[in-house]
Amino acid sequence: MFKSGAVTIEVEDLNKAEQFYVETLGLKVQFKIEGHLVQVEAPGLAIGLVQPRAGQESHSGKSGSIHIALEVQELDSAVKLLESRGVEFQPIMEEGATKIAYFSDPEGNPLYLIELKH
Repeated sequence: MFKSGAVTIEVEDLNKAEQFYVETLGLKVQFKIEGHLVQVEAPGLAIGLVQPRAGQESHSGKSGSIHIALEVQELDSAVKLLESRGVEFQPIMEEGATKIAYFSDPEGNPLYLIELKH
């Protein structure tokens, strides 16, 4: 029934958000609507970065009810790579068959890397 999925995040500074998701995290740009939207992709996930148009209320970083997970093969090396690019992580958590490292984008939106031990 479903073909694919996407998450949309409101941001106040579209250029800064694009730089973080593309240059820091290494995601690829799918398409842009100049000054309003940049959609980036990770394997199996599209993330729309939307800057409200003039006169529209912004909800950027206010909710905290969404967390974006990016699965990695090896968490420790992914954390080291992103730390070298300026990303600050909370302490790595291990529980059962998972290792998780939480961080935030420049707008304060929560993300985490997860390693699933198979």
